[in-house]
Amino acid sequence: MTAAAHVVQWGRTPIPFAIRRSGRKKTVSIAVEPGGDVVVTAPKATGVERLHRLVREKARWIVQHRRLTEDLEPAPAREFISGETFLYRGRQHRLVVTSHAGAPEVKLEHGRFVVRLPRSARAAARPVLVNAAMVSWYRRHAERMLPAQVAACARSLGLSSVPVQIVAQQKRWASCTSAGCVRMNWRLVQAPPRLVEYVVMHELTHLRIPSHGEAFWRALGRALPGYEMRRDELRRLGPRLTW
Repeated sequence: MTAAAHVVQWGRTPIPFAIRRSGRKKTVSIAVEPGGDVVVTAPKATGVERLHRLVREKARWIVQHRRLTEDLEPAPAREFISGETFLYRGRQHRLVVTSHAGAPEVKLEHGRFVVRLPRSARAAARPVLVNAAMVSWYRRHAERMLPAQVAACARSLGLSSVPVQIVAQQKRWASCTSAGCVRMNWRLVQAPPRLVEYVVMHELTHLRIPSHGEAFWRALGRALPGYEMRRDELRRLGPRLTW
């Protein structure tokens, strides 16, 4: 996929956006990503003038969603030292970094993340080792939990088996491919289960309706009544999950 920068004017408000071309995509979709970037994904043959027109038509929705992302407070930078807290399934756990004779390991013990590093690890290298160990721990749990959540939600919608891939994305919680595979961001295991369910149902609805048009939101509302509250909660929580 390639991206290109464009801008349209909505009243006095400029709306910059990127166009991503995909040979697999059959319809146009518009997304406001967690950082506020607007991305239009379109088939290769779709004319630029049509994409500009679609952005203008969705301008009110785009501006509202960008304001929501701008109101979010940035999360403090992680130091990966004892005393910090990390989320798992919506609950906060304090980090304790200690040493032992073996390789780096992470365990969730008595409500705390305990990271054990080799005694030989240099002080300057310890935060990097803690970061890597925590990411590995979260990914292992994501690989176990997220496919199970997708399978449960798929059954509730009457869908057959849906393949799942665990990925690391900075600006997306999930996506789906034209082949019907759902890609889930490992960072989601930090969020409460109700927010994970929203992301999963969102992507499963996309398997039937690729674009973010009215038909898509109506279908999602039928599948998950009150999804708007979960979507807004995830938007507020998001900065804390993207370390």
